[in-house]
Amino acid sequence: MNLSYWEIQTWLSNVDYTIIGSGIVGLNCALQLKKRFPKAKIVILEKGILPQGASTKNAGFACFGSLSEIIDDLKQHSEAEVLELIRKRINGLKILREILGDKTINYQNLGGYELFLESDDTLYNSCLNTKDKINQLLYPIFNTDVFSFKTNNFGFKNIKSDYSFNSFEGQIDTGKMMDALLNKVQSLGVKILNNTAIDAFSEDISTVKIKTKHFEFSTQKLFIATNGFAKQLKISEVKPARAQVLITKPIENLHVKGTFHLDEGYYYFRNIDHRILLGGGRHLDFRTEETTAFGETPIIQNKLEELLKTIILPNTAFEIDHRWSGIMGVGKQKKAIVKQISNHVFCGVRLGGMGVAIGSLVGRELADLVE
Repeated sequence: MNLSYWEIQTWLSNVDYTIIGSGIVGLNCALQLKKRFPKAKIVILEKGILPQGASTKNAGFACFGSLSEIIDDLKQHSEAEVLELIRKRINGLKILREILGDKTINYQNLGGYELFLESDDTLYNSCLNTKDKINQLLYPIFNTDVFSFKTNNFGFKNIKSDYSFNSFEGQIDTGKMMDALLNKVQSLGVKILNNTAIDAFSEDISTVKIKTKHFEFSTQKLFIATNGFAKQLKISEVKPARAQVLITKPIENLHVKGTFHLDEGYYYFRNIDHRILLGGGRHLDFRTEETTAFGETPIIQNKLEELLKTIILPNTAFEIDHRWSGIMGVGKQKKAIVKQISNHVFCGVRLGGMGVAIGSLVGRELADLVE
């Protein structure tokens, strides 16, 4: 690209901080950097026309983990580690709501439910028998019991008659959240360059040199906030995980309200604009879904439609309106990676499917790595 003098001077000269990724983490990193260093020149590089990955493509769950997910986490982590994970998710949601306001993001505290397949006695009994232990574990955070069991009153079929309920779970409008975040960041003078993928970067004594397909420039510090695409920037601890989603056309007198988890959280659905949004199923084909390519596959999309017909809307006619996918960043550990990589390069990645919950906190922690 043949840049003008004006373009170079205005956008690409004397850059203090450069952030790769304009998702939840990248934008919150920029907000915190501006708060700490009001006069700093900050540039965000975004590979897509809109934020790529999962920030504008997620299901909009304001959650911190279902009962079965927390039980599973305790198999891989200590109680202290699990408690810290949940505390960070709660704090992240608090930050998000404080920054933008509940009305702006259309936050609704409708509660969260975990459904159990009629045939899955093992998981159901495990959750029922471990509920009190988990409530006791979480008591220091909430000062009350979090999980209880309620009778199925939404008309779902082929599931246990009782399901787990969590009154602290809510939902947001993902599009409104990201639009508000983008507006807030840009109002502070942060420059966002879309359709600008990173080809390479290298360090010298005092700066980081960045090369894109359009131009090259230098920055004092570089922050990697790409999550699902972190492996492409040589952060090997993060694997991409594609999540496929569909949404129905509006359904008259839709009675389903809340956020719902099914089959250990591998499926999730909610109400939005008189529709059902349903996603998940990557466990049906883990290998194929470990990709940074957007797209849908018949094996997962057919299963999602089957769940709508047999469990979620068994007696209701519906039509699929739209399908899409997002790319998450996962790993062997649930804890996000927020660290200094080298003298002038930092990263905040591996959000493990909890980007809405912890993205704001990770972005703030990433910015605070700079002295």
